[in-house]
Amino acid sequence: MGRSIILGIVGDSAAGKTTLTRGLERVLGEDSITHVCTDDYHRYDRKQRAERGITPLSPECNYMDIMAQHLGHLRNGDAFLKPVYQHGDGTFGPLVRIDPKQFSVVEGLLGYYTEDLRGLYDVRIYLAPPEQLRRQWKVQRDCSRRGYTTDQVLSELDKREPDSDAFIRPQQRYADIVVSFLPNESGNQEQLDAELILRPSLRHPDFRKVLDGEADKGIRIEEREDGEMHLFVSGQLDRERADAIEEMIWGKLHFASHLRTERLGEFTIGTELHRSESLALIQLLILYHLFTATASAALGGAGNRAPEVAVG
Repeated sequence: MGRSIILGIVGDSAAGKTTLTRGLERVLGEDSITHVCTDDYHRYDRKQRAERGITPLSPECNYMDIMAQHLGHLRNGDAFLKPVYQHGDGTFGPLVRIDPKQFSVVEGLLGYYTEDLRGLYDVRIYLAPPEQLRRQWKVQRDCSRRGYTTDQVLSELDKREPDSDAFIRPQQRYADIVVSFLPNESGNQEQLDAELILRPSLRHPDFRKVLDGEADKGIRIEEREDGEMHLFVSGQLDRERADAIEEMIWGKLHFASHLRTERLGEFTIGTELHRSESLALIQLLILYHLFTATASAALGGAGNRAPEVAVG
């Protein structure tokens, strides 16, 4: 096959990476997408980390060079053997063979930490929920799925905070799109607001054509002098308004119309299935960039990226 189109999704633990990627995987289909978690490249298991007093967020606790080498194979369409970190017991399992497909979703803690890594992605997303919300999600996930108590989760979060601040959060400066889901007065996780920073490192759809100057219907745009566009999407955006925006983006993806589906925006809380309009719009925006990069690569181009610019 030709080279794989690579989407990066980076964020701290329980920032929503898996929720975002599962929706994309459902839409693109398992035959078209390969999933890689960079957290599998931990250097030490859980017991060894405790003995050394190091957290998995530290670059020293990860094989950063092997991670970059393997993502290079992924981009080139070459198979490789990937390590497996087992979150259930904190040990390593057998290596697994990764066969690149048309699209690759690469998620984890340190995906943009080095220049070598950053150069391998076609689209770079960073998830930055407010810390209070991330902690809530972390407790919900680790207590229900990984067997921890609330006190254990909160204690671990406190231990990791210095490394989160030093190594994880600074990576958002390298993202093309920064996504922050925000709680609102509804208190409903199906209706979280979303604030996006859209950077000029990618060419984004022109949302202004849909708004027609109307900023009071659940979505607004603020353009900055540095070329950034800040897009706010209300979690209580009405379906008619959401449909108009989705129509605009799908209109630019006529060659991918076969993927059109109502399954965008779905997520689970426990075993219950929910749907979020703001999540659906974000996933559709990501699909837009993936297929734009695909079209460019098919014509021999390097993709939809502008020259590398890091912001402070």
